[in-house]
Amino acid sequence: MSQATAPLPPFFNDKPTSDPARRVADAQLFAQAALAVEAAAGLPVAEAALHAAERAEVSQAEAEEAARAKRHAFEMNKLSKRLHREVGQAITDFNMIEDGDKVMVCMSGGKDSYGMLDILMNLQRRAPIKFELVAVNLDQKQPGFPEHVLPEYLTQVGVPFRIEEQDTYSVVKRVVPEGKTTCSLCSRLRRGILYRVATELGCTKIALGHHRDDILQTMFMNMFFGSKMKGMPPKLVTDNGEHVVIRPMAYCREKDLATYAEHREFPIIPCNLCGSQEGLQRQQMREMINDWDTRFPGRVDNMFTALANIVPSHMMDRSLYPFETIKATGAPVPGGDIAFDEDESCGDTPGAAPSGLPGEASVSLASLRIRKAD
Repeated sequence: MSQATAPLPPFFNDKPTSDPARRVADAQLFAQAALAVEAAAGLPVAEAALHAAERAEVSQAEAEEAARAKRHAFEMNKLSKRLHREVGQAITDFNMIEDGDKVMVCMSGGKDSYGMLDILMNLQRRAPIKFELVAVNLDQKQPGFPEHVLPEYLTQVGVPFRIEEQDTYSVVKRVVPEGKTTCSLCSRLRRGILYRVATELGCTKIALGHHRDDILQTMFMNMFFGSKMKGMPPKLVTDNGEHVVIRPMAYCREKDLATYAEHREFPIIPCNLCGSQEGLQRQQMREMINDWDTRFPGRVDNMFTALANIVPSHMMDRSLYPFETIKATGAPVPGGDIAFDEDESCGDTPGAAPSGLPGEASVSLASLRIRKAD
């Protein structure tokens, strides 16, 4: 009569396992058993067992690293699709690029202009219309500016380009007093040169790398320091009437572009002429908006959406709405004012993003009984 044997522990199960943690545990168990055997019988198996345990640990680390890489690739793919979709939507919404256009892509060497060129080149390959791209960089002769970086990159990606050399740095330093902001003069000089180059190249559109955050910052700068409700349009005609300027990344968030630039490993050139100056008005606006975005999720999105939902009759600009001539017609006006309400649509509503403001109860006037005065 055969003697019944106890079931083998899981370690001795011949079936392979795909669980990395299980493999490490099995290898360590084997190592411990081997040490016990060696101590009891002097058999030289412990060293091999320890190596097996080490290999199992390395295998687990490699598996974890592969999983992290897979997650990162998935997130970067989502980000790339989102940015391409946002740029394509902006181009469509504002008719930025048309069939036969020659677009001058202004390259500063920063993350935004690199991202703009990269996305436009991808869209160019699959767009239903034909358009040309030519990258243009203005070398302003800043000390230490790496002149080789952009030509090497643009040659590598295979886009036609032109490097325009103009010593605006010396002009700015000579004219602007020490310690004062150089942005305004630098911008005017750069703009004039780029307009001239666009004419020489026969470009029909000039693409700038401003994004959603730039647009909001400009709006608040004009409000706080210029007493104007004026933003940064996604498309405009230049002051001289000769060129059309477009901002294809008007819908893109700056932090998305920063992540995309890091992922794509663009050779970023830092700006030492104006971007490193402390106390700039734009930097103040950036910090304010970023703080709001952190403390009140959804607020910045609402502000940006509001730029496309302007109601002139509810502002105070007499050049946009004929306040002097409006009369009561006796008929209700769709979207008209509710004259005695202090807050109109300011409270949180079910299903809406939190606004950070106290909610208001919705009351139907028909349900109220109002007694006529004696």
